[in-house]
Amino acid sequence: MTVDKAPDRPGNDDPGRGRRIGIDVGSVRVGVASSDPDGMIATPVETVARSKDDSPNASDLRRIEAIVREYEAVEIVVGLPRTLRGNHGPAAELATRFADRLRGRLVSVPVRMADERLTTVTATRALRESGVRAKGQRPMIDQAAAVSILQSWLDERRSALAAKHAAGQTESGGDL
Repeated sequence: MTVDKAPDRPGNDDPGRGRRIGIDVGSVRVGVASSDPDGMIATPVETVARSKDDSPNASDLRRIEAIVREYEAVEIVVGLPRTLRGNHGPAAELATRFADRLRGRLVSVPVRMADERLTTVTATRALRESGVRAKGQRPMIDQAAAVSILQSWLDERRSALAAKHAAGQTESGGDL
């Protein structure tokens, strides 16, 4: 039995300016997104086929490592798909194992887990409403879900940094 892992929160261990990579882990595909260097906007990168190989040298891990290096990422954010009640189900276990394998392969880049409830549902609905045909949706849905995961993280990070900055100004007697 595994211990439920709570999602990470942006905080004092923020690596600073730089691109972040968002990951949506599925059983067949992995959606990948990236942010701009200032951490404002998340955009889709690609969809990586999941490897059946669970070794540290699996093709999906190698491809994501190549993306992280190409984008010079300072942080990786993996979606943690907990249930609506916040429980840890099979999908969360899959994502957690994948994140652990990424940590083993990319030891110099922090790998975070971010709450991603309903991102795939939201991505599917948005693509359907934009006129994307169902036949071609799956890879795009995975990328859109990765964008949603990463954008939520970036927004939360921006709020945390603003609060930290405001607290620092208040403590030093500065104006808000």
